[in-house]
Amino acid sequence: MPKVEPIINIENIVASATVKHEIELNSVVKAFPDAEYQPGRFPGLVFRLKKPRTSTLIFSSGKMICTGARSEKEAERALRKLVKVLKEGGILIMGKPETDIVNVVATVNLGGSVDLLELYESERGMRGSIVYEPEQFPGLIYRMEDPRAVFLIFSSGKLVCTGARKVEDVHQAVVKLHGKLEDKNLIRHNTKFFLLNF
Repeated sequence: MPKVEPIINIENIVASATVKHEIELNSVVKAFPDAEYQPGRFPGLVFRLKKPRTSTLIFSSGKMICTGARSEKEAERALRKLVKVLKEGGILIMGKPETDIVNVVATVNLGGSVDLLELYESERGMRGSIVYEPEQFPGLIYRMEDPRAVFLIFSSGKLVCTGARKVEDVHQAVVKLHGKLEDKNLIRHNTKFFLLNF
């Protein structure tokens, strides 16, 4: 049993949706003047929703990428609402777009500091999966294969998890990493944190 349970916060769900035809972006801007479109700088149009609070990049190819949701359901709801709003504004959208979660970003507090140099040394055989260059970046980059996730680990015990496709995978990856760090005695637990979470 772990000494301290890690605290996981889902910060951002990135989802994509595709319609099987092109979208006329100039028509979207005419119908929705608040949409941001500067084709000279970037080929996508930025469409913001207030509820749920998300931003979606819309490309003329019919691809949409939604960011800012805090759950998988919220991301899917935002894309459904966006399609409905576009249709109500007179934009041609045929069929239902196929939605896919492409990235889940979470922040994690392990409840104690981590010895990054010792972690790097203990994983010497995994040089392709672990990168630590403190003179260039203060965190250690750790790539996990199963479940697939990338961690930015900081000596404070805070970390960022990205690259997972499901919230469930984030939780599994964090539990696996946390267990590994505890097994190797690489977490120095903060007594105050431990008492608050006891």
